[in-house]
Amino acid sequence: MILHNNNFKINVSSEIGNLRSLLIHSPDNGLGRVVPSKAQDWLFEDIVHLDSMRKNEYDYYVKLLLYFLDPYKIKGKLKDIDAKENNRDFYKPDNKGFHASDKVIEIQSLLADILEDEDIRNKLVASVCAIESCNYRLQETLTDTAPVELAKIFISGSLNSNEMIFAPIPNLIFSRDIGIAINNYMLLNKPAKKARARETLLARYIFFNHPLFAAYRDNILEIPETVQQFLRPGEDQDEKTTLEGGDVMMISPEHLIIGCSERTSNSGANEAIKLLFANDVVKKITIVKIPHKRDYMHIDTVFTQVKRNVWVLLHSLGISQNPVEDSEPIAWFADKKQKDKDRTDIIQFEKGKKKPRAFNCLEDLLTDISENDLQSKEKTTFIYSGNDTFPYDAREQWTDSCNLLAIKEGVVLGYDRNDKTIEAFKKNGFQVIKVKELLRKFENDELDPQSMKDTLILMPSAELSRARGGFHCMSMPLQRDII
Repeated sequence: MILHNNNFKINVSSEIGNLRSLLIHSPDNGLGRVVPSKAQDWLFEDIVHLDSMRKNEYDYYVKLLLYFLDPYKIKGKLKDIDAKENNRDFYKPDNKGFHASDKVIEIQSLLADILEDEDIRNKLVASVCAIESCNYRLQETLTDTAPVELAKIFISGSLNSNEMIFAPIPNLIFSRDIGIAINNYMLLNKPAKKARARETLLARYIFFNHPLFAAYRDNILEIPETVQQFLRPGEDQDEKTTLEGGDVMMISPEHLIIGCSERTSNSGANEAIKLLFANDVVKKITIVKIPHKRDYMHIDTVFTQVKRNVWVLLHSLGISQNPVEDSEPIAWFADKKQKDKDRTDIIQFEKGKKKPRAFNCLEDLLTDISENDLQSKEKTTFIYSGNDTFPYDAREQWTDSCNLLAIKEGVVLGYDRNDKTIEAFKKNGFQVIKVKELLRKFENDELDPQSMKDTLILMPSAELSRARGGFHCMSMPLQRDII
């Protein structure tokens, strides 16, 4: 049965409004096929243990989202859902026992839905086979495969439990990177790495063809490649037009942040600004250029929003450089080019204004957003990665201490391993609770999800953190309440 919801809307105008629907992808078999020799090509730092990632970690994420967004699917049923004899059927998109929520929406389900249409199936099979260099007979085999099974194959890269026919797309769990909702528009992204090309293709087909998004078809925006790209000699991709969702933040109805990073190019940001202004999607766009280092990857690995006036941030990238007179002697003779590479540049554009505005540092920008865009009357507060203590600031940023998802204002999800950052949250008046304990309280009516305030929910993370992405990465919000 094709997923349908008469009340479905795309509308995201902040990072912290009550979350009403989002797109996710649960870890699939492709993740269990990442090998050390290909891990970095497939954008992984390590190989993960799939069963542990699913049962002990990601399943808790799905349960928590359902309690907040779609409690009818889970409330009073938890014991049965997690019974050993039910073999995790509740979490498997290809199973009859799957939750099939129209608020916590699984990408694989949407893909299977559109593949029911023979014309779409033929086109998508041909497209996938073209980019994956499949032979003609395999293309015929895939065309004749049932939609639910074909969706699994497209994502996992495996024809059956033993036979791989093309590479997996393990990064699909980071659903934010394939698209971003900006007010009632969808901006489809252009990933930087070849390993994500199939994800982008599948996302295009889903958004343009699934009935859930039919009313928004005219609001789907795609970033064009620049003409110059086709005229460059050789295979140099340095100035390719790329943009990923981890570098895009919708922080108020008229204001968007775009990061230029290891994964989002200057050209990608430039094309996005022109496209969004031309379509009157927002009036103000701020570009945040961070060092092109694997440590940071996207701007949402450096900062995310917790409340109108509260942000979690890597302090070393948040502040401006010390003036020379306050620095050590090396400031007078250090390599200035290297210093420029490591700095954060911030430029803000307003539609119709010729001259952009510059900010000295991230803290100044985020304070301006809190006070002026979001009309906060309280002092802007920064919670620093690793409690701003060396070496924990860098260590915990690496394991996504700054990559948090707000389910509602002040209630955020983060990894349980970032001990010093957890201390910083407590110091700033936040309650901290482990997800297992929280779910027990929800199920036993000891706590109402909607009544929660100022809470950091700790999620198990031994395997998930190896994949180098937090819950901000693992979510594509489609609807939030206006704040």
